[in-house]
Amino acid sequence: MEATLHRASLHYGAGLVLHTASSGSVGYLDALYLRLVKDGKAGVGEARINIAYLNGLEAAQVLDDARSALAQIDWTLGAQALLDDSANWRKRYSAPVRMMIDSALHDLHARQLGVSVTGLFNADAARTQTWRSNQTLFWSSDETMLERAAGYLARGFHELKLRVGIGAFEDDLRRIDLLRERFGQRVTLSIDANGQWLSADCPARFDALARRAIEYVEQPIAAGDWTTLRELAQTSPLTLMLDESLQSPADIDALIELSGLPVAAHLKLVKLGGVMATIAAARKLTAAGIALMIGQMNEGAAATAAALHVCMATAPRWAELYGADGLLDDPASGLSYEAGSLRVAGRTGLGIAFDASLTQPL
Repeated sequence: MEATLHRASLHYGAGLVLHTASSGSVGYLDALYLRLVKDGKAGVGEARINIAYLNGLEAAQVLDDARSALAQIDWTLGAQALLDDSANWRKRYSAPVRMMIDSALHDLHARQLGVSVTGLFNADAARTQTWRSNQTLFWSSDETMLERAAGYLARGFHELKLRVGIGAFEDDLRRIDLLRERFGQRVTLSIDANGQWLSADCPARFDALARRAIEYVEQPIAAGDWTTLRELAQTSPLTLMLDESLQSPADIDALIELSGLPVAAHLKLVKLGGVMATIAAARKLTAAGIALMIGQMNEGAAATAAALHVCMATAPRWAELYGADGLLDDPASGLSYEAGSLRVAGRTGLGIAFDASLTQPL
């Protein structure tokens, strides 16, 4: 099996600027790919590497880790054997690199079997090609926010998440009110504070948001303080969605300890290390009665397709799959956004095509 690394800078069109309270303004996606080829079949895995604001890992660190994996893993074993032996190699590498390797192995293995990645985990869902998604409203002017929201509604996306926590909370409320005045109940609104709020401010803010029919508030306080989170959840009128808090199996167990409270989990492959780990976490949380969102960072089509297959295999309550929407120079293709959903074209592997000529070989 031939294994090669590739890198590409991905850019959005239509003036879209990624800007959240934790990331600041982001000009492009720095995408790293692993391409595996065996007997004419090719699999690809992607991980975005300019996300130090999420995981503390600079792009150079992830690149070094990926190069180590390329040199250390015995690729001659083949996709199935490496997946079966994943407990041994996974512990050596960072979560983005594990995600990239895991996705590529599942893509290749499924293509070798003539099935989709979904079919490897849930045969009953293997015929599914679409899953509904939300869209996000990044920090912007009021005019841009309303224009983008109208565009998403026109395309059938009625679940919108507003990024907050950058300016004053009163301004966040004003923007929520603008959206409600313009679109009424045609939209389901949620917000994402990216861990920027102080716990003392949360109860009053939760009440103000509940009066505005906000569906959930994502990551209101910084990750790691499970005691304070429990205290907030015990009196919260809103669902508290955890994102940055969930980056390891220990975090999954900590959230399960809050079962019965209004909490939910936002699982991402780049935090947990790939398709297999995310599906395992999703099933464990579902068994504990905790509602799920399967999502992603803003990522290219290969990583987005992997998240889509996790959705199709686990049937979460919410999905956040907008990451590849509007990219101009993605080397992966085969995804389409329509009628409020994401569709994948291919029926084997991840269902996408990959043009390595549009990347920089490493």
